[in-house]
Amino acid sequence: MLTKRIIPCLDIKNGRTVKGTNFVQLRDAGNPIELATMYAEQGADELVFLDISATEEKRKTLLELVTGIARKINIPFTVGGGVSSLEDAKIVIGAGCDKVAVNSAAVYNPQLITQIAREFGSQVLVLAIDAAIENDNWIVFTSGGKKRTELNLFDWAKRGAELGAGEILFTSMNHDGTKKGFALDALKTLCDSTSIPVIASGGAGCVGDFVDLFQQTNVDAGLAASVFHFQEIQIPSLKNELHEQGILVRK
Repeated sequence: MLTKRIIPCLDIKNGRTVKGTNFVQLRDAGNPIELATMYAEQGADELVFLDISATEEKRKTLLELVTGIARKINIPFTVGGGVSSLEDAKIVIGAGCDKVAVNSAAVYNPQLITQIAREFGSQVLVLAIDAAIENDNWIVFTSGGKKRTELNLFDWAKRGAELGAGEILFTSMNHDGTKKGFALDALKTLCDSTSIPVIASGGAGCVGDFVDLFQQTNVDAGLAASVFHFQEIQIPSLKNELHEQGILVRK
């Protein structure tokens, strides 16, 4: 059985780490290079870097910051935000990341998933999906949660896997920043509807939320931001508790 992964996420805006609730009301959460270094030292399994305003601002990823983080950490490093072409993927990988996350660009050009997967392998391609529930239907949103699409979360995840994505990073917009627990029902369905690993994002508020996540769903990883940034949960303590609960994690 594979060990479950704990992944801090750096949402980046104007070169700083930020965190909001339901994708709005952003507040400063610190220096991204300092936070990345701390997480690597604490035993995080991976790190995700999302340049959350790149797509909306029609610009590319902050490469200097990506390079600065890559030089400081020795854990797998995923970068997303502003990656809209195979060339963009080549550039951010060249800056030092291990995986590339695509979101909005993949919705509007699904073949981008296949192009990146063919060039670098599926293990490098993470399909990030932001979705919100509307009348019992999970709808995909793009542009940092600002643009509604007609796509269903589960259908899009399944198609993404077929196109070559290696992992799904699903963020529940309804749960984001609320600290009331993950979207367990949606995650159960998502894991059942796709054959590739799923990373859960949105709603972590306490250690118990991670216990519930791994005991009640088949996700491969739990991702969180504010509870780690503001040290409400320490990664070593979280892993100790998960281990005590019989959940396999890297110590």
